[in-house]
Amino acid sequence: MAEARLDDEWNHTSAVLAMLANIHRDPKKRRPFRPEDFHPYRRRSTVGVRITRENIGLLKKAFIRKEKRT
Repeated sequence: MAEARLDDEWNHTSAVLAMLANIHRDPKKRRPFRPEDFHPYRRRSTVGVRITRENIGLLKKAFIRKEKRT
């Protein structure tokens, strides 16, 4: 129960901190802050795709241009 209250208090505090940081940020240099950026108990997820033999061809198609031979 104490953890839930602490988490709830940090939800409020992190929302206020994100708002203050967004007021003072330069929009040309940085993305908007989110409350999760200031919440110490929220785990940051790493979003990504594991590269395997099956999907390496997709990366080659997307990022490597075929040179024109003349």
